[in-house]
Amino acid sequence: MEWYLLAFRKFAEFKGRSPRKEYWMFTLFNLLIALGLGMLAGLVGGKGGGLTDVVSGLYTLVVFVPSLALSVRRLHDIGKSGWWMLITLIPLVGPLIMLFFMVKDSQPGTNEYGPNPKEAVLLPA
Repeated sequence: MEWYLLAFRKFAEFKGRSPRKEYWMFTLFNLLIALGLGMLAGLVGGKGGGLTDVVSGLYTLVVFVPSLALSVRRLHDIGKSGWWMLITLIPLVGPLIMLFFMVKDSQPGTNEYGPNPKEAVLLPA
């Protein structure tokens, strides 16, 4: 859950880098919450327009900016510009390319977006 909350703490940080684990743990918790809201909507019933639809819509709005910022930082981690997010607008192929980018390992060392978050920072003695 710490990884999920970290995305909200850094919700408007579009600079820097985020490792794979941070991205995928946020995605996992986001999916679990969305499934929970969907099951709640199924239990309550109705044909839409109810309170569960409003709650689901609000949740989507709340996680939009943090997930966008996290995706940009993840792209930075592999050495790509955040503008590569626009590739998802290409039907079928775009989301597959983005999936490939999100599963790629971090670019070793420091890149133009900052130091590798996976490498330990050694402080001088």
